[in-house]
Amino acid sequence: MQITIAVASPLSPEGRALAGESQRFLETVFPPEEIFSFSAEELAAKGTTFLVASDAGGALGCVALVEMGDYGEIKRLFVRDRARGLGVARALMQALEERARAVGLPVLRLETGPALSAACALYRSVGYRECGPFGGYPDIPSNLFMEKRL
Repeated sequence: MQITIAVASPLSPEGRALAGESQRFLETVFPPEEIFSFSAEELAAKGTTFLVASDAGGALGCVALVEMGDYGEIKRLFVRDRARGLGVARALMQALEERARAVGLPVLRLETGPALSAACALYRSVGYRECGPFGGYPDIPSNLFMEKRL
């Protein structure tokens, strides 16, 4: 499988579809008040880069880098079922980290949850470590905060 990763608009039909699928997946895991994802419109804001991984069959997944001044925040890492286990999420994270380095961000942070065990395992495998709450997220049992110095 030949995977390409490119900057895309979250407002495109493909971007909206990925954001919607990601949201629906999160709603199967967490109650609404414990989901802190960004909408396609929020992902289109200045200072946010939306990356899409694709193959010949179309979009496989996405991730967004939100520039927060002295750090970058990772949002909406999502891979469609047909592409899970093929290294797509790892490739998206690598591309996101390259982008963060290019814009001079010294650290990346993310908010996830222990219930997303595959995501947590991926983050740990690429060097993310638990940290304290940031960015106004509530410190609740369903939240897990992680960061990586670049």
